[in-house]
Amino acid sequence: MRWVQFVNRSDRENRLRLGIWTEDGMVRPLQEGLDLKSWIARCAQTPGLARPEEIMPWAGEALPLEEVRLKAPLHNPDKLIFVGLNYRDHAEESKMAVPQVPVLFAKYANSIVGPDEDVIIPAEVRQCDYEVELAVVIGRTARNVPIEDAMDYVFGYTIINDVSARDIQLNEGQWTRGKAIDTFAPMGPCVATCDIIPDPHRLQLSLMLNGQTMQDSNTKELIFDIPYLVSFLSRTITLSPGDIISTGTPPGVGMGRKPPVWLKHGDETAAFVQGIGTLANRYVEEDKQSG
Repeated sequence: MRWVQFVNRSDRENRLRLGIWTEDGMVRPLQEGLDLKSWIARCAQTPGLARPEEIMPWAGEALPLEEVRLKAPLHNPDKLIFVGLNYRDHAEESKMAVPQVPVLFAKYANSIVGPDEDVIIPAEVRQCDYEVELAVVIGRTARNVPIEDAMDYVFGYTIINDVSARDIQLNEGQWTRGKAIDTFAPMGPCVATCDIIPDPHRLQLSLMLNGQTMQDSNTKELIFDIPYLVSFLSRTITLSPGDIISTGTPPGVGMGRKPPVWLKHGDETAAFVQGIGTLANRYVEEDKQSG
């Protein structure tokens, strides 16, 4: 099933709701006051829970997709861990060594925005880049997990665009300030559970910039696969329900092009991952914001 967080367009209070995006394009809401992180935690405490109606009724009628605004499906993870250089050809286009162990960095909740929301490029950033990524959502507490058991700890998957300020990232000797910028982790449009995506290592993923395909690859090209990443991280970091591991981006980023292609005011990206959907966002330069 595909989980979404949304706001009803007719709700003047803009209350965040949790629901299921059905195959016929409707959104079925659950009770108010429940978000996806708390639902995942509830599932972790109820082994074998398959469907939400087993423990709670639907809250109201299903809504057509055009009557809601989809938000980031997880706006409050405890941890948002990114893996750098996890596609061999992306490492090569970045002129960096292919890693022997996963390259890790963090973003935080301040970076998260949802589908169709603006990404704000700070005034000091001149080299803003896009990166489509498959992200893993952790389903239960994971500590010292063996590789062979790691997939049992996965709740589902979403799309993240790992927007990056290359001029900060590559010139300051560390990545955090150029990565964890406000609005630089667009996420969505949903979290697809493992029944929807039985094999996350055979998914097409791509990114279009202003209608032109820039990235086009498959998750089978990952250097470190999902079981390895979950196990590797859980050796030293306890992973909690709702935590996110973003698995890295394939080649085709703006930095690797000749000449480089940097995101600018008014640009639009559409990040796609098979089985999850498309995450669209627009870019707005900070000093050109209206109002």
